[in-house]
Amino acid sequence: MENNRKVKDKRYEDKHKAERKAKCMVWGTSVPREKAEEINEFLKRYGFTKVQLIEEGYRALQEQCLQKHE
Repeated sequence: MENNRKVKDKRYEDKHKAERKAKCMVWGTSVPREKAEEINEFLKRYGFTKVQLIEEGYRALQEQCLQKHE
């Protein structure tokens, strides 16, 4: 039964791969393990997601750039 589900899941994934790629982007980046563990612990402790981290960091950097160029 387990194998049958894997086959169905694989077919679903294959069928919707282009749709997912058009909708989202995966950034294959590396962070030193110690820093990554520190970040993960912070996110877990305060209930944030990695997406929230990226979005808030992006906003903060945008604000910094705008202030520098005013």
